Amino acid sequence: MTASDSWREVFGHADPYDEQVDGIETAIDTAEDGGFAVVEGACGTGKTMLALTAGIHLVRDPDSHYERVVVLTSVKQQLRQFEEDLRTVNSDLPDDWDPVTALTLVGKADVCPYNRENAGGIDDSNVYERCESLREDTRAITGEAGATTGRNLVSRARSQQTGLADSGSQGRAAASYLETADEPTPYPPEMPEYDDVEYCPFYAQFLEELPEDGDPVEAVPFDFDSMGLIDPEELVSLSVQHGTCPHSMMGAILAHAEVVVGNYYHAFDPVTTGGFTGALLDDSTFVVCDEAHMLEPRVRDLVSDAVGDKTLRDAESELTRVVQPLKFDGDKETHTTADADLVRGELEDSDVTLSDVEATRDFFRDLREELDRRVTAHLEREHRGWKSNLHDLPDDEIPLRDPTHPQPDEISEWAESEGYHDGIWVKSEAVGAVVARILNEAEDDEKERAAPAAGRVLGEWYRNDHEHYFREIELERTWNEKEPDTSWRRAYNARLAMQNCVPSDAIGERLAEFGGGVLMSATLEPLDVFEEVTGLNHLAEEQGRPVEERTYGLNFPEERRESFAVDAPKFTYDNRGAPGEQTQARQMYADALRDVATETPGNVLVGMPNYAEAEWAAETLRENPKVGKSVLLDESSADDVTEDLKAEFFGGDSKVLVTSLRGTLTEGVDYEGDRLSAAVVCGVPIINTASPRTKAVRTAYERAFGDGFEYALTVPAVRKARQALGRVIRGPEEVGVRVLVDSRYARDSWDSVREYFPETEREEFQPVSPDMLSLGVERFWRGTE
Repeated sequence: MTASDSWREVFGHADPYDEQVDGIETAIDTAEDGGFAVVEGACGTGKTMLALTAGIHLVRDPDSHYERVVVLTSVKQQLRQFEEDLRTVNSDLPDDWDPVTALTLVGKADVCPYNRENAGGIDDSNVYERCESLREDTRAITGEAGATTGRNLVSRARSQQTGLADSGSQGRAAASYLETADEPTPYPPEMPEYDDVEYCPFYAQFLEELPEDGDPVEAVPFDFDSMGLIDPEELVSLSVQHGTCPHSMMGAILAHAEVVVGNYYHAFDPVTTGGFTGALLDDSTFVVCDEAHMLEPRVRDLVSDAVGDKTLRDAESELTRVVQPLKFDGDKETHTTADADLVRGELEDSDVTLSDVEATRDFFRDLREELDRRVTAHLEREHRGWKSNLHDLPDDEIPLRDPTHPQPDEISEWAESEGYHDGIWVKSEAVGAVVARILNEAEDDEKERAAPAAGRVLGEWYRNDHEHYFREIELERTWNEKEPDTSWRRAYNARLAMQNCVPSDAIGERLAEFGGGVLMSATLEPLDVFEEVTGLNHLAEEQGRPVEERTYGLNFPEERRESFAVDAPKFTYDNRGAPGEQTQARQMYADALRDVATETPGNVLVGMPNYAEAEWAAETLRENPKVGKSVLLDESSADDVTEDLKAEFFGGDSKVLVTSLRGTLTEGVDYEGDRLSAAVVCGVPIINTASPRTKAVRTAYERAFGDGFEYALTVPAVRKARQALGRVIRGPEEVGVRVLVDSRYARDSWDSVREYFPETEREEFQPVSPDMLSLGVERFWRGTE
């Protein structure tokens, strides 16, 4: 073995595909020069093993500066695939090699022993707030000025159980231990207390083992270096056996793992990187962005921001509670949270004055009143009689400027007209922080306060420009019985929202912090567009960091699949009309769905542009007597409902599953084996172009890249369609049919989308007339018998 292919010692299988050899060597060479490989690889390319091999090779290479691999993926199934491939790598390493140390990152809710078992007053609704409060109390009790030690807290929690177990007294309750991850913990299910203050014994144990001036990894009580991959379940099991906090263990091991597997939050969310994963963001990290076609929309969400009506209300209340002690100093009849001396002392030690606090409180109050006025006016204008139909109000958005013309928003203009100058926006963040500190000290509690969050968003509202950021009021459906039955607040949660329309700067700046890496997906084409919207082109042009492109098509036997692009009328509203209309276009699509459903001897997946059209397609198939299969309809619903639907689809006789191409069943779901025999995509799933937010994004993309419709709408829509098609052929033995129905897939017209497919895929989807589809599908399946 030569130095150039020494990566084969890491590769987890005997014989790599040709595409893997090329991809691995490209990724290694590019990363050694500080660059990124952009890889589109169809299912079966082995992208996961490709990326891991390149990264681990660099980490293990003594001449390389790389110390770790960080894997980011937006799909849980892909996270599992990385875990599986890591186990494969470790099982095939040379005998004299140590296993690759790897760790999977998950949220606090997934590893907190109390939350996992719904014990100790902790559940999904409060786990983050309760955890921070318990941690702060535990630190306060055991700190320099604390009343006791972590060892004592742990001992007290343990002794409660030991005493019960050892008593043997007849009629007394037996010891009850909290159990999780199939392991008994040393502590009770109830949260223990010290001098009437609740504390977390798991965290107390961690603090007890934490060195004063050392690496937190010294507090890890198990030899993780020799364990290979530690997944979340194993992390919890190992931690609770030793009575220590699993989430703290995750943080302690984080910087020492050779491979860290997480999601986009762990690299792009400012809160997560600021408080947890920031140590991973440097040039010694080889980054793998999996499902990278989702990078742009996911990061856009993470770097956008909003402040809700309730947050403004709570923030105003917090500021009032700080002002009151000074306003009513000496009035024994007035009861306030903080006393005057505390408030004076904290304000004197800061750059915030009492006048600042009062001005910010007034600003929050008036801003909330303006929000109320605008929401009420919108409902009166768009939904007359809304007070008697609160249950029927839809999610909505109220633009605060013309989305097609960047300019100052109406809230900023209102504030200026009311005398709220620039300083009040900027100062609100500092005011919120001081107010939170005062209240937490006064109440001896580390609760998450509303004032800092409100101040931070409003500060960003002022600082962010009006071209890249679009401001609006978001109205999200909810229901609050505590609000009056004539108030919109009973039906809505309203937020002042800032949408980052062009996240390329945020993505590119974060990628630039890494030493190099791989960005990959089955649907990245056109690669030049992908590189522009993710800021990779700027890294290449301005920093001289190389970006190498690779596209690998399906390497499974072509005779096992058939692909049709049906030349039917464009599935647009102008052509098809409303779902209830019997138009010629709708009839042609109904016929195409019938043909695939009846001629395919197995499960069929139907992807429609939205859920309303999915409902129409399901009803049409159910009413057709020729369709001899059960028809399932996926609706926008909770995860558990979707999982039940998948189980029903996979079990028993062949069925048709109809869903939206913007849902969760056409992406990231593995329909392996005989679970799926055909996929049909109707129309190009371009999102609602009438939405103010969509218009703003399109306008911003036009200014940034030249063609807003193509970059912001068409390319993402085609990727959605291709993701759905990719569910069919998942392995070399699988057989299936892929059908695109819409002339834009079949013809090279002015609005054709064929150019957005890779050349090899474009060649496979040859045009066919609607009347020939049934014959083509039937002939294919007959040939596979």
